Amino acid sequence: MTEKNGVEEKTPLLSPQQQCVNSLVTDVKEDGSDVSLSPGDLGETKKRRKPFHYSTIPTYMNSNNTVQTPIDSHTAATYSRYRYYSRLQHPQDDTLAIPDHVLPSYIFSFNVPFVSSIRDSEGKQSSIITIFSIWNTMMGTSLLSMPWAIHQAGFAVGIFLLVSMAGLTLYTCYRVVQSVSKEAGTVGMIEFSDVCRSHLGRWGELISIIFSLVALLGAMIVFWVLMSNFLYSTVAFIYGEAIGTMHPHNGTAVICDIPGNSTQDYHDVPHDVFYDVWNKTTTVPFFLLLLIVPLINFKSPTFFTKFNALGTCSVAFLFAFVIVRASEWGFHMDFEDTTSDAYIALFSWKFPAFSGLLSLSYFIHNAVASIMRAQRHPEHNGRDMTIAYILVACTYMFVGLLFYMTFPKQKECIKDNLLDNFYPSDKLAFAARLFLLFQLVTLFPLIVYIIRVQILDPLFKSAYPSVKHVVILNLLLLSVCVLFAVFLPSIGVIIRFSGAFCGLAYIFTLPCLVYMIDLRRRGKLRWYHVVIHGIIMALGVSNLLAQFVILFLEK
Repeated sequence: MTEKNGVEEKTPLLSPQQQCVNSLVTDVKEDGSDVSLSPGDLGETKKRRKPFHYSTIPTYMNSNNTVQTPIDSHTAATYSRYRYYSRLQHPQDDTLAIPDHVLPSYIFSFNVPFVSSIRDSEGKQSSIITIFSIWNTMMGTSLLSMPWAIHQAGFAVGIFLLVSMAGLTLYTCYRVVQSVSKEAGTVGMIEFSDVCRSHLGRWGELISIIFSLVALLGAMIVFWVLMSNFLYSTVAFIYGEAIGTMHPHNGTAVICDIPGNSTQDYHDVPHDVFYDVWNKTTTVPFFLLLLIVPLINFKSPTFFTKFNALGTCSVAFLFAFVIVRASEWGFHMDFEDTTSDAYIALFSWKFPAFSGLLSLSYFIHNAVASIMRAQRHPEHNGRDMTIAYILVACTYMFVGLLFYMTFPKQKECIKDNLLDNFYPSDKLAFAARLFLLFQLVTLFPLIVYIIRVQILDPLFKSAYPSVKHVVILNLLLLSVCVLFAVFLPSIGVIIRFSGAFCGLAYIFTLPCLVYMIDLRRRGKLRWYHVVIHGIIMALGVSNLLAQFVILFLEK
């Protein structure tokens, strides 16, 4: 090893830095043996030459606060050198490309609840597992807002947007996968942010990371609003049952608090001192801090990953819940009589609210490369992604349309969280809220951890530089969440704005720019490529601006 500025280089030529988990840090001695470095040692190695700082090698932190990896450090160091050498060659020259045998292939696998073990001997997964991975990752809290969003757009326009947005996001997502696959052919395991840096420079990488963080922050805010909502309703149900003041309601009873409706002034329990203290928007978001703050300061979120399967279970439970309630209500649809409670409009000028929400509902662009990397047959990527998006669109359509068409009151009564249309005394709704509350409580620390890594790791070379750094960051994040839960507890508005904002870059703009730059480099860029992708980018800008127009017109 050589010396530079009096510092002997004993590290591999590449010291990777993580995007979503803590970085792998090893110190390779001249005799070939390795010494693991703890996060506290990072400050001592900051001045050593590290020509390329990125890796997606899976790591975790053990009980001794040292970063561990499922592969041996010698293999990691060899892989690091190959990745560095690959950067030195021409993109079209694969002389220094990383051989397939250098790394154990299982590090490329994507863990999926229940089926993570269904892989071949090389760690690759079949098409059915890939399809399920995409579906499971995309399913989220926006499912609760689908009936409300369909009403915002109108019945016919809502169906059109569900299908058209699925096709548009599928296309740009496919462009992300193709660009990553092409770049990885000569460089190795990379993410879309690396592709953006290769094609657009440092600013392209920064934009991709920033807008990815916006999507995560939007998810955090939505989670906090929903957790406050579910915690309030759960405790209110238990309190009402305990003192015997909870009025029972049958399955057809729903809440409709629009002006002039007979249910707008419903009360399940008397307004006593308890409800002065236990308020959904003014106090519960602060009480929730007592539950969440101890969970988000852990150095490693490994414990919470054990509950990932709850995402699939919650979707299945919500399916059953909607089917049971729809069977009790029956269909309530009338396309002609505008005075009927069952009247359904085919079009509404508020339709951009649905397109903004769908931008986040179909958003998987920052994770799809990791999923498709484990594909056994990469030549089937396009087919499998198409099937996955069709299943996602069908899931959204089934829950949203079934609830919307069978809702027994005026469609204006449907709230952006469909569970808010049910009384606290509804036992099935209580079970759904309790189930979702537990799921969100286990997912929230993971989201905070990912944001912490993406912010602190590049700045301080550690995802946990000190308790002070972590506490300050967590206070800032939680303050934003609490403010939204108190002053804007509307998940529909939050989802559509965050979806339109992050979708502008990650869905509509960056994939199109990267694709056109690649075509230009190969001398295949034509005018129709510019026109088509220019229209896509213009749609992204219009989608974001329309969210503000709706907000202004509603006021």
